[in-house]
Amino acid sequence: MGRVNVRLAAVVVVVAVVAALYFGSRRNYGDGPYAREVAQAIPRIEEGTGLKFKHPPKIEVRTKEQVREFLLKKFNEDTPADELKGEETAYKLFGLLPDSLDLRKFLLAVLTEQVVGYYDPATKVLYVVNGTDEKTVGITVTHELVHALQDQYVSLDSIQKATSDNDRLTAAQAVIEGQAQFEQLATMGGGANSLALRVGGREQLRDMIRESMSSMPVMATAPMMIQESLLFPYLSGADFVQRFKEKKGKANPLMNIPRSTEQILHTDAYFSAPPDEPTVITMPAPRGATKVYENDIGEFGARLIMFQQTKDQNSAARAAMGWDGDRYVVVKNASGTGIVWVTVWDTTLEAAEFSDGMIRATTKRTGMAERVEAAGGATIQPKGRTITIFPRIINGRAVVIYSDYPDGMSGVIDPAAIKLDPH
Repeated sequence: MGRVNVRLAAVVVVVAVVAALYFGSRRNYGDGPYAREVAQAIPRIEEGTGLKFKHPPKIEVRTKEQVREFLLKKFNEDTPADELKGEETAYKLFGLLPDSLDLRKFLLAVLTEQVVGYYDPATKVLYVVNGTDEKTVGITVTHELVHALQDQYVSLDSIQKATSDNDRLTAAQAVIEGQAQFEQLATMGGGANSLALRVGGREQLRDMIRESMSSMPVMATAPMMIQESLLFPYLSGADFVQRFKEKKGKANPLMNIPRSTEQILHTDAYFSAPPDEPTVITMPAPRGATKVYENDIGEFGARLIMFQQTKDQNSAARAAMGWDGDRYVVVKNASGTGIVWVTVWDTTLEAAEFSDGMIRATTKRTGMAERVEAAGGATIQPKGRTITIFPRIINGRAVVIYSDYPDGMSGVIDPAAIKLDPH
């Protein structure tokens, strides 16, 4: 979900669980910080990835406060305030975040709650907090060494700085973090066939991560969307990397990064020939309102919107199946703030299933019954607002248009002016 995906490697929620499962006591030796951990990890990482370090990674030890200040600086540099504010507004209108939440403040609190270490692509340095226990340090160094290796073959900074396509950014983050997570688990857990890399082991790991959140007060209170968005690159990304290795061997997944979370989630969407590329949607200029923010959320985001209300993972996944592209625009006029969200689907049946799911989710969220409209659409009117959900055909494609306007705002986006560029 774009900017919400702050680097979880800088906190302990994942590494502490893996450390407890797979890592024994180690000691430092050699000339540099954590030289033994580095010396043991590098050959395994190179073997697993099929890539060689072009030059030795640099590791520096800092105090917790120094690393915290560094992370805050990086977050402020890499996360433009207007971008994050736009996302916050959209997610609140979708019902994913409570109205009272300050997203930037909350993400900073999560990011710095349990600082362990961080690889910085700008300085090419892996920073580790001084005094961190040896088990956690070993896991952190292994994970971040993978990022250091990645950065010697592609520009991690460039990959992670896209702002106009959040779904593509989330997919890229999933490959970056997923590869690091996969190789970390393989290195620390006895190879690619270790328990944590099997399907059942992955679910066990997810459950243990959730249990570990009780020791992190901020993370434990995070809204579902934030928790799931933070975990997605690590768990779903590692699943993707495992499938990639099974099909492509030791090819580098960063040389052909998936363009959508659909390609992360579904094997055929990425590995088929040709792959299932998302439809590009161009929204027209709003009428009678000013555009505040525009972006997309992808299949993963569509799942979260459903799951937020239904709490049924399977039904949410089914409702989002067949996603083929989306775009939303946040608009504002004297009446208030609204949103229009356009989604494209592979078939009319899948569009109808998503439309029905959105109607059910929205009525549950608002507590208001829908008024059934022609062609399978619906209107829902909570106090002071009008929400419409309509399946349509645009240029021969199955589309669902979701709009949520305050009283006094309507018809901001002309459906006839929406452009769909085939993939």
